[in-house]
Amino acid sequence: MTVQYETKFGSLKSYEKGRVEAIDDDVKHYAFSNCFEIANKSAPYQKVVFGQNQIYVLEALRSEGVSPWFTCAHDEFALNMDTDVEVHLIKLDAAQTVQDPEKDGAVLVQGEPRGQKMGWMKLRRGHQGMLPKNTAYQFRATEPGVLVLQTCKGDLSVEKWADICQTT
Repeated sequence: MTVQYETKFGSLKSYEKGRVEAIDDDVKHYAFSNCFEIANKSAPYQKVVFGQNQIYVLEALRSEGVSPWFTCAHDEFALNMDTDVEVHLIKLDAAQTVQDPEKDGAVLVQGEPRGQKMGWMKLRRGHQGMLPKNTAYQFRATEPGVLVLQTCKGDLSVEKWADICQTT
C-alpha cells in the first residue's frame, strides 16, 4: 500500500493552525504556536515571541508597508515565510549604535539613520538574510507577509503566550 503525502506551504492568506497531537500524554505539557496566525493578528512589524530557548527567541513579524529602522548590538537573522520583502541596510555611525554591547534584542534607531548605505536584499519565500550588529535595517513590503526573526529577547519583544499557544 502506497501512502501519498501532500506538502502545503502556509502563508498569511492561507494557513491552518495545526495542533499538538499527544498520543499518551496531556497536551497541556506542550506549547504550540503558528507564525502565520500570530502575524495575522499582529500590527505591522510588531515583534511577537513564539519560541524561546533561554535568551534566544524566534519572533513572528507581520511584514506590511515600511517598518521603522531597527538596530541591534548583536547579529540577527530574518527568514521570509511569505511574500517578498526588501531589507535595506545602513552601517551606523558610532553615535547611533547600541552603546551597551551586551544589550539583547533590537531597538529603534533614534531619528534617521546616519552612516554608509550598505545596500539592500530582496528576500523571497524561504530566503534568510543576516542583519549585522550595529547596522540599521528597515523592511519594505508591498503586500502583507510573514517574517521570522532569530534574535535575543529585548525591549521590543512582545510576549502573548496565553493568546498564541494551544492550551487544550
